[in-house]
Amino acid sequence: MLVDYLERGVLAGAIAGIAYGVYMALVANPLIGYMETLAEGGEHGDHSHAGEHAHEAGEHAHAAGEHAHAVSEATTAAVSVGSGVLWGILLGGVFALAFYFLEPALPGRGRVKTYVLAGAGFLTVSVAPWLVLPPTTPGAEQAFDPTLRSAIYAGMMAVGAVVAGASVYGYGRVSARSRPFGVATAAVPIVVLVAITAIAAPTIVEIDGMPADLVAAFRGLTVLSQAALWTLVAGCFGWLQTRAGVRSVADRRDDLLTNP
Repeated sequence: MLVDYLERGVLAGAIAGIAYGVYMALVANPLIGYMETLAEGGEHGDHSHAGEHAHEAGEHAHAAGEHAHAVSEATTAAVSVGSGVLWGILLGGVFALAFYFLEPALPGRGRVKTYVLAGAGFLTVSVAPWLVLPPTTPGAEQAFDPTLRSAIYAGMMAVGAVVAGASVYGYGRVSARSRPFGVATAAVPIVVLVAITAIAAPTIVEIDGMPADLVAAFRGLTVLSQAALWTLVAGCFGWLQTRAGVRSVADRRDDLLTNP
């Protein structure tokens, strides 16, 4: 049965990864290219007059390289789609394994469980680390070296996993008496995490010369794209589970209780 779960997870991840790769090729890559152009323009703006003649001399070479640039963009788009598919497959496989082992502890029934797990995964892998290390934009200056940033990211993932587990546990303890209070209880650990990081987290990324609205838009799109990826994986996996006739643990338990 574990292999069946894994196969469905990989397929769900591949479907979601295709959508994510197309988003990267059509939306994210052009936005990143535009932001890189702004960052480079800010760095070299003071030298524009000094390099004016050199720029004119290189106009013909630039025109000759336009075709190569178009080919490079097509290659980048293809790589983005392929990378999106690979990331989706990896995510779908891990999602399926986690669902196989954690399904009894997840609240809800049927496909609801897949979305609960997706929310917990998104909180663990993306939201918690981004509260300290927001998505990096072109031209941003990092305060710490890559090794320390990686350690911080891993540490925040661990914190996110604890918070997600506390939310699920809190909901399970309280929702039997009152579902609204269960939802409120589940939200408490997340609110505490956001409040603590907002107050105590150091400034690790410095934005120099990039419009604040553009940075906010880039980060917002990054968050939404990852949330959509997790949602697609959960939705596709749940659909494949239903299509395969797999019933949830709760449903099987109810059958055993009603038909011993």
